[in-house]
Amino acid sequence: MSYYISGLQVIEAYMEHFEEICSIDQDVIGDFSRSETIRTAVQEKRCLIQQSEQGIAGFLIFTNDFFDNNFISLIIVKPSERRKGVATALLAFYVEMADTRKIFSSTNQSNTSMHKVFEAAGFVKSGYIENLDDDDPEIIYMKMK
Repeated sequence: MSYYISGLQVIEAYMEHFEEICSIDQDVIGDFSRSETIRTAVQEKRCLIQQSEQGIAGFLIFTNDFFDNNFISLIIVKPSERRKGVATALLAFYVEMADTRKIFSSTNQSNTSMHKVFEAAGFVKSGYIENLDDDDPEIIYMKMK
């Protein structure tokens, strides 16, 4: 399955993409601590990538078990590809394919860039969780299909 938005192609990730996805994640967070999470998501067909001629620009990982709703657990965009619509394309594709009426996601209160992306994509704030990260609450977002 493939999806184009503003000329950006979003596809399901395969194991052939695994190393490049992990490299992007490492560039953003500084280590490879999520590589097993990424491997599992790719193997379980829960990882989407935005691919361009230059390679993978970003990826999204989701689950289907957030209180019987879909949940986007991770969106990472390669630093050189930010502000080019990559996160928006990934979100739009996932919302279209999600099999529940409500789609949830979250970001730290300090991540102002991601708040803007969620709001521009039509997500609304739905609450928060304290104590996941010290002094940086997790803000929950939701979008209705």
